Amino acid sequence: MAVNQLAVMSPEGGLSRYLTEIRKFPMLRKDEEFMLAKRWKEHGDPEAAHKMVTSHLRLVAKIAMGYRGYGLPIGEVISEGNVGLMQAVKKFEPDKGFRLATYAMWWIRASIQEYILRTWSLVKIGTTANQKKLFFNLRRAKSEISALEDGDLRHEHVQQIATKLGVLNEEVISMNRRLSGPDASLNAPMRSDSESEWQDWLADDTTPSQESVLAESEERDVRMSLLEEAMKELTDRERRILTERRLKDDPTTLEELASQYGVSRERVRQIEVRAFEKLQKAMRSAAAEREREHVEA
Repeated sequence: MAVNQLAVMSPEGGLSRYLTEIRKFPMLRKDEEFMLAKRWKEHGDPEAAHKMVTSHLRLVAKIAMGYRGYGLPIGEVISEGNVGLMQAVKKFEPDKGFRLATYAMWWIRASIQEYILRTWSLVKIGTTANQKKLFFNLRRAKSEISALEDGDLRHEHVQQIATKLGVLNEEVISMNRRLSGPDASLNAPMRSDSESEWQDWLADDTTPSQESVLAESEERDVRMSLLEEAMKELTDRERRILTERRLKDDPTTLEELASQYGVSRERVRQIEVRAFEKLQKAMRSAAAEREREHVEA
């Protein structure tokens, strides 16, 4: 039986009842999850896959609740997230050392976001990677620079957001107009007798679930481990300059480092760029080597 054919609970019977029911499924310990994943991967045991799926239904619901502000039935959003979860279980590799939550949260979010993009009228005319990035991150980017006024953004705000998200100024302007326009404004009140706006219910990660905290912590540990391995490939001077310039909250200026090393500002900049390129290459190699080791183990 394929994972996507498993009989998984649906919120169609009532959201409150569904949320109550999924809390009854126990969370899995790391060793339990590993053994279930091995049973599914090596023997195709549908019962093992079902236990992995049901133990993570609360994670799906938590993530899905963050997308209530798009005006879509929350039950359908949860169902789409469950599809992403089942895909994650299907492709999960237990020998790589990650917890399922770490791997599944990205599949869940991707499935939900694809559903929103397919369904919401604003984005039916185009779904490029940059449009998706803007669609799901523009409000937060505007909030960070206190640019939540109605109408077009000021030029300096457009530039700040475009730089932060790695998109063109014109794309920021276009998406801002679409999200504020008459089609379905996120600034519109949810009800005529309410001061709450739709944007107030957009995804909010300020109160992450236990599963999300665990997933992010494990992913951060892996990234730090890869970074530490990659830093060994740099010379002492490269490591010091890269750390001072890119890994500190308050970066040291080129002038200060040039004075310390008795070289020009341009020379420091060249060393920084070269060190960063070496670091990226070393991290990719370290990640690939880890994956080979897990496959061969």
